[in-house]
Amino acid sequence: MEFFERFAIPHPSFLIYVAMASMIIGAIVIVAGITYLKKWGYLWREWITTVDHKKIGIMYLIVALLMLFRGGIDAVMLRYQLAMPENTFLDSQHYNEVFTTHGIVMILFMAMPFIIFFFNFLVPLQIGARDVAFPRLNSLSFWLFFMGMGLFNISFVIGGSPDAGWTSYFPLAGNEFSTSVGTNYYMISLQIAGLGTLMTGINFMTTIFRMRAPGMTLMRMPMFTWSALIANVIIVFAFPVLTVALAMGTLDRLAGTQFFTTDNGGMDMLWANLFWVWGHPEVYILILPAFGLFSEIIPVFARRNLYGYTSMVWSMIIISVFSFGVWTHHFFTMGQGALTNSVFSITTMAIAVPTGVKIFNWLFTLYKGKIEMTTPMLYSMLFIPLFTLGGVTGVMLAMSAADYQYHNTMFLVAHFHNVIIPGVVYAMLAGLTFYWPKLFGFMLNEKLGKATAWIMSIGFVLSFIPMYITGLDGQPRRGYTYSEASGYGTLNMVAFIGAMIMSVSFLMLVYNIYYSFRNSPRDIGDDPWDARSLEWATNTPIPEYNFAVLPQIKSREAFWDHKYGGKDKDLFAGQKIERIHMPNKSGVPFIMNVFFFVLGFCLVFSMYIPAIIAFVGVLACMAHRSFEDDHGFYFEVEEIEEIEREKRGAIK
Repeated sequence: MEFFERFAIPHPSFLIYVAMASMIIGAIVIVAGITYLKKWGYLWREWITTVDHKKIGIMYLIVALLMLFRGGIDAVMLRYQLAMPENTFLDSQHYNEVFTTHGIVMILFMAMPFIIFFFNFLVPLQIGARDVAFPRLNSLSFWLFFMGMGLFNISFVIGGSPDAGWTSYFPLAGNEFSTSVGTNYYMISLQIAGLGTLMTGINFMTTIFRMRAPGMTLMRMPMFTWSALIANVIIVFAFPVLTVALAMGTLDRLAGTQFFTTDNGGMDMLWANLFWVWGHPEVYILILPAFGLFSEIIPVFARRNLYGYTSMVWSMIIISVFSFGVWTHHFFTMGQGALTNSVFSITTMAIAVPTGVKIFNWLFTLYKGKIEMTTPMLYSMLFIPLFTLGGVTGVMLAMSAADYQYHNTMFLVAHFHNVIIPGVVYAMLAGLTFYWPKLFGFMLNEKLGKATAWIMSIGFVLSFIPMYITGLDGQPRRGYTYSEASGYGTLNMVAFIGAMIMSVSFLMLVYNIYYSFRNSPRDIGDDPWDARSLEWATNTPIPEYNFAVLPQIKSREAFWDHKYGGKDKDLFAGQKIERIHMPNKSGVPFIMNVFFFVLGFCLVFSMYIPAIIAFVGVLACMAHRSFEDDHGFYFEVEEIEEIEREKRGAIK
């Protein structure tokens, strides 16, 4: 029985049992439903084995929306616990587990797959390519990420959740203070998912540099593609740091090394430095693609060219460089010298300048524009003031002397969410609404979409403005309770009401998808928004090969000029249809990552023999790929012409 005891939840509660039951019942329902509908073969052929960048993108999107739901439940639980003084809804241990998982789920398993969805779906289309540079690596990246996500999420069912905070600082994350396997889950699942993200960065850098359509120079690329390029460069430089830190932390916990211990030469602050050398660039990995999406949406509905294209590009480049020079502002209060604090205080404030440039460029784009207030545009308009508030409070936190007052209070929590929610979540929802017709062939309901945006914004303001106030009044973050005498109760109740209103907005989004699927017309054409960039030049639905002939680019506004008689009016003219080479589907990435999942699970529980067997399985899949004689397949000319006729193709 001792062997099985290691899999038990160390600190069970009624809520955990409910979660366990819901997961088991949900899994049974899904498996039974797929079996009843006889869709296992379809899932394997069309989704699990696919290397099509568009389908891989949709799978990232599904994961992101599921994790938004999971992380949202965590958030509501946290806010309810703090809604009343001395509340007993969560005990201290369960609270620690919930805010740890909330942070990781929302940053790495919700926001990251959301932006990678846009990378996958948009970048090849925007640059006029037929696929990414390495299609099979793209599939491998997704399944690595998926298995890492799955491994992390089973922690609260088997063995116990991580409880050392989403930053997992040592020595708290060491075996002495985190005695359960929860932190093992943290170290290993993030390692697996991070490897997938690193491969994504390499893949998309190569795609953008090497696969642009003829005539598309770097300074003719759409703004989202620029943001994707810079974000993926940051990924390639930042994620190896996280990989190394997690490997060292895993060795400390499993092998008895002492990289981050407080004795025998270990340095607990080494973890903090390594984590934030990755962690702060991670913020810009999330925010720059969001900026790119707003830069695509605002010109479309302002009916104007994007103001200051060159300055927008250079501001993103400057932000990416500065992102690696601000990390120690996360521990101004941890005993650094005055000189170090001063230097990083200056760099932190300086990074606000190129961000301000982007805000003003969007405002100048709107100036004298013929603004059409669609749902994507409404999200964009709400983003500007709300994000600016988050940016201003960030400058306040950048002042190292003042940070002694703000740090480790709810003010910091409010600032972070004030940046991420309007900056990333609003961009993701705006982009999702904007590209939904190109993805699925119908539009989301505009009335429901606008109502969702307004309700979400009302909930956001009610949820986080009170946190600024209580934070300035001294309420510490990460505290699971507080006394009635502190006076925080009323504002925390307002914050809880705000969180519930935001939850309602998420349910409205889900209902909008259902309602629109049932009722929206399907005859919307290929370009329902009268958009400007190249992805809208494709058919709807988009064929597997994207473009029957590659576009010939002569300007920054290639598709707009094609429609309205500019330099690119002959975007597809003079090109002969030739057969198109495409990669074959493959089940090897999925199978390999099943072995990765088993490997990670076995390492979590220190089961080294089955871990070695699983690792051999990983190596066997790699060997199989090395010797595989797979040259892909061709769409023949007759087949392409038939597809184009059926889809009312882009060639006129």
